[in-house]
Amino acid sequence: MGGQAVDDLLRELAPQVVGVLTRRFGDFDTAEDAVQESLLDAAAQWPEQGVPGNPRGWLIQVAYRRMIEQLRNEQARRHREELVAARAPADRQAAPPADDAYEMDRDDTLVTLFLCCHPALTPASAIALTLRSVGGLTTAEIARAFMVPETTMAQRISRAKQRIKASGVPFRMPAPEERPGRLRSVLHVLYLIFNEGYASSTGPDLQRVELSREAIRLARMAHRLLPGDCEVAGLLALMLLTDARRPARTDAHGTPIPLAEQDRSLWDGKAIAEGVELITGTLAKGSVGPYQLQAAIAAVHDEGASAEETDWPQILALYGLLERMSDNPMVSLNRAVAAAMVHGPATGLHLLDGLAERLSDHHRFYATRAHLREMAGDRRGAVDDYRAAAGRTTSIPERDYLTTRAAQTAAAQTAAADEQR
Repeated sequence: MGGQAVDDLLRELAPQVVGVLTRRFGDFDTAEDAVQESLLDAAAQWPEQGVPGNPRGWLIQVAYRRMIEQLRNEQARRHREELVAARAPADRQAAPPADDAYEMDRDDTLVTLFLCCHPALTPASAIALTLRSVGGLTTAEIARAFMVPETTMAQRISRAKQRIKASGVPFRMPAPEERPGRLRSVLHVLYLIFNEGYASSTGPDLQRVELSREAIRLARMAHRLLPGDCEVAGLLALMLLTDARRPARTDAHGTPIPLAEQDRSLWDGKAIAEGVELITGTLAKGSVGPYQLQAAIAAVHDEGASAEETDWPQILALYGLLERMSDNPMVSLNRAVAAAMVHGPATGLHLLDGLAERLSDHHRFYATRAHLREMAGDRRGAVDDYRAAAGRTTSIPERDYLTTRAAQTAAAQTAAADEQR
């Protein structure tokens, strides 16, 4: 088994092993640290020595021993022999028991996912903890993905685990009355991970493919564990339909290419087909949520042979439903674009006027208004807005693109003025 295949296997097994040890010891913090060490051991050994016949059992045994070592060290440091003795009787400290105490066949992935996405955590902390405990990424990998020092990311993860520990949340599935809110947190975290990978908020790259792929993998996992939940399916469909455009989003130099100008033959047809099938199946069930609506909008875009042939009236109607469902100014921003495509740029600009105060510091507002002003023939206003957008984004590719658009529009304005003289 190659290195990438081993990595994929380890990421799949990571939350299962965390669940086993947390159930056994009742200590998520220490269990998660022990599992991370076992993953590092496996990543170093398996590609050369081969994957063991029972990889999950191997990881559990190694992580168990690591955890015993950690607990013993804690015992020595705090002089609390009683605590360690209560958690791990002496005759069981050499290796995990062979009986069913470990519930070897039980998959606690979903419980671990719910725990890492607890509403008490900030989105940044939940993302980091989810990528580490459920995604199986190392702290160094997560730090590189978000371009922060490893020590900073380690502190963020540690604070998240301490907050979960302090909350006293038991390691179990949330009660039925808690599940809708907790599931919303899970989906929101996966959505944020995907968005950061698909359109990086900062740094030299427009996309961080490893993050968007990891978000899709985790969404697939959630869909497999909750096959009847329409919003889980809707989120997976949204990710697939959006990520399908990735090969056409930039040129050879990494410069962003707007949706209307993309070479649609480069889009991933297989991902589009899978996403369309998923969203079609969920919409037929009658209960529609925000992720399903966003996936339906993405499907309409992906099924259009060109920007001109896109069914903009349908997109406008879907954004109208989504806007009534959530008070999100970004949804209203996108509805303004759809309205401009259906009714003309003046309509879109009128709708943007109502968003100016709420989005005054966001570069997307100015970039959108620049585009609509350009459509309306107001090049001077478009130049000002492109420059304003460039000054507000922290993404280097987006900044360069917006600066270039401002220069091109200014040049076109000058040329038009010269023709009129």
